[in-house]
Amino acid sequence: MMPGMIKDPFQRLNLDREVLTVSQLNGRARGLLEDVFAQVWVEGEISNLSKPASGHVYFTLKDSKAQVRCALFRQSAARVREALRDGLAVKVRGKVSLFEGRGDYQLILDSVEPAGDGALRLAFEALKEKLSNEGLFSTERKQALPAHPQRVGIISSPTGAVIRDIISVFRRRAPQVELTLIPTAVQGRDATAQIVRALGIADAKGFDALILARGGGSLEDLWCFNEEPVARAIAACRTPIVSAVGHETDVSIADFVADVRAPTPSAAAELLAPDSSELVQRLFTLKRRLNLRMQHRLERERMRLDGLQRRLRHPGERLRQHAQRIDDLDMRLRRAFERQLSNRRERLAYLRTRLLSLHPERNLKLLDQRLQALAERLQRGMREGLKQRRLHLHSQVQTLHAISPLATLGRGYSILLDERGRAIRNAADTRPGQRLHAKLGAGELVVRVEDNHFAPVTLSLLD
Repeated sequence: MMPGMIKDPFQRLNLDREVLTVSQLNGRARGLLEDVFAQVWVEGEISNLSKPASGHVYFTLKDSKAQVRCALFRQSAARVREALRDGLAVKVRGKVSLFEGRGDYQLILDSVEPAGDGALRLAFEALKEKLSNEGLFSTERKQALPAHPQRVGIISSPTGAVIRDIISVFRRRAPQVELTLIPTAVQGRDATAQIVRALGIADAKGFDALILARGGGSLEDLWCFNEEPVARAIAACRTPIVSAVGHETDVSIADFVADVRAPTPSAAAELLAPDSSELVQRLFTLKRRLNLRMQHRLERERMRLDGLQRRLRHPGERLRQHAQRIDDLDMRLRRAFERQLSNRRERLAYLRTRLLSLHPERNLKLLDQRLQALAERLQRGMREGLKQRRLHLHSQVQTLHAISPLATLGRGYSILLDERGRAIRNAADTRPGQRLHAKLGAGELVVRVEDNHFAPVTLSLLD
């Protein structure tokens, strides 16, 4: 018992005005709350969620009119800490208490789970994990569906569109398959027991395959297919089972345990209903192979019969009768073979005619004509391009000649170069007596600077 708490939290204050400290008041209030509300379930929405490094979780649980602080300590928070978020509707279990340090009224929680559909989701995940750990979902235990089933059992409601859709698919694709309905409820309180019973009855009837089907609905509507008894009944069946529960987006425990999961009941029927056209084609192929084998067998038997005839002398009449029958069968077989061969020849001639009409030679001629036209266009384009290039080059040559310094020299001008070959642009760059090269329009001259009008002239008379 904490200091300041009284033995009986309901004990009233003394009439002679007992004075309590704040700590005593909060202690008595906490004891009273925890004794009266030792364990309560409260539903609301999470807000102001806080996840400190200590591992504890604190949040406010609110509804449209009120709110209460909640504390979920580390030991209880480990499983749900990451799943909690603001705005999540939850159901919490705990005791009502008081944080004495601040006098805050709060709930000390030991369990948090989503409200409404979330509780079913948690149960779904828990059962899924349990059955998966037991190996009920493993591919090793799943059975392959028969390629050509003769008898198929349907476990579903006798009313509604599901059974009509399945029957329609089988009538269209495989009318020879015998269908048997094992009726059961697929929703409601009694659905689980009825589905388990129907699975046991269907498994004992020796069907080639079973279809467990139901139309779409909410999670609550489909919940009987998420019950553990149904899952174990499916796993115990020796007959291959196709699960077609709900719409394509719906997933149930039955889907995981069944040998094959179909997105819709119609798709489940298509998995077990072989296409009649494919069977006809396969039958035709088998018939042809049978005819060939019969022909070979008859030939061998005829040779064998000839040998027996040579070895056996009696009873000759009976052997002649058998030989006559064999000849008759041989003639019938040959006529049938010739008819079939004639049909094949006609078919081959028809295909040859079609092939000739689609021969690529036509396209080759068109492509050749197009190639010739493109070649002519290319030559014309090249000629036009070369002509344009020549005109442009001639224009450029004229322009270059017009601005060329050689043309300037041809008009009587010259270029003075010093001994290093640099052009003289300023008289100040020369000195009296300096020899320069004058480049003319035709030829060159060596000249000497007599006076540049910048330095005094002191030329030697002997130069």
